[in-house]
Amino acid sequence: MARVKKKERHQLLLEQVQKKPFLTDEELARQLEVSVQTIRLDRLELGIPELRGRIRKMAEHAQNKVKSIQSGEVVGELIDLELGRSGISLLRITDDMVFAKTKIAKGHYMFSQANSLALAIIDAPMAVTGIANVKYKVPVHVGEKLIAKAEIVRVRGNKYFVWVKTHNDTQEVFRAKFIMVSWGEK
Repeated sequence: MARVKKKERHQLLLEQVQKKPFLTDEELARQLEVSVQTIRLDRLELGIPELRGRIRKMAEHAQNKVKSIQSGEVVGELIDLELGRSGISLLRITDDMVFAKTKIAKGHYMFSQANSLALAIIDAPMAVTGIANVKYKVPVHVGEKLIAKAEIVRVRGNKYFVWVKTHNDTQEVFRAKFIMVSWGEK
């Protein structure tokens, strides 16, 4: 990528942050082939908050929409939520989430992230997990940032068929298909 003009770089930066709001300044700098300081100055000039601020803003907006469970019961940070359709959550793997010997994340954290996100997107006062079919695809380690995306693919009566796919920075690490059952329809 040849050196681009400031105006073009600003446009590229806006597009990247809009497309992938979880990118760090370092990742943006690498993609746009500029220094981290240039990215920070561009962000300030364009009024784009830092990563933590972007996540916090998205999370606050999404938390207010949850119906079927308490928003605090979602494992990870709820980033986006469109009730009855889809949702996104972010989970950072910390030292207490891995096995001491192998330093690989315990599977129940990925399952809990996916399951609580699947519950959160159901547009009903109460829902439970009826069936779960899960697949752990690759090991996850400390420091990884897991982004889970849930989507309701079919509704049959009070049953919601939800697919959740979880990715780290490079690949899909976990996948689940849930049948969620709701009560107390709107």
